[in-house]
Amino acid sequence: MKTPQQHPNPVIRYTLFIIGWISFVLGMIGLLLPVVPTTPFLLLSAACFLRSSPRFYVWLTEHRWWGRYIRYYLDGQGIPRRVKFLIIGMLWITILTSALLIVKIHWLSVMMICAAAVISIYIAKQPEPKLDTD
Repeated sequence: MKTPQQHPNPVIRYTLFIIGWISFVLGMIGLLLPVVPTTPFLLLSAACFLRSSPRFYVWLTEHRWWGRYIRYYLDGQGIPRRVKFLIIGMLWITILTSALLIVKIHWLSVMMICAAAVISIYIAKQPEPKLDTD
């Protein structure tokens, strides 16, 4: 895991801090709304806090619920198998529900399903941590 180091320029530091909190809030919204992704926003938040607020970076990466998964990804260890199945399962449930029951534009439904397929392949190809105790 990288060592947090504040950016020397205060304008950039405060901008990163604000972006970090906005992405964190969007990530939390993603926990409630299946259409909004959680992980990319939490990773962006961690990246912003890495250069703007060491305190919040440590808080985010050491959090009891999602800190371990952020650390796995940032350290290049990947995603635990159980989490991969959960992510891909929820992705397909929400995409198929939306594409087949809600969206009435055929080409848009096809695009949604194609995007889900690409995302599923990306997630499946991610490495798995050596010691997966989930």
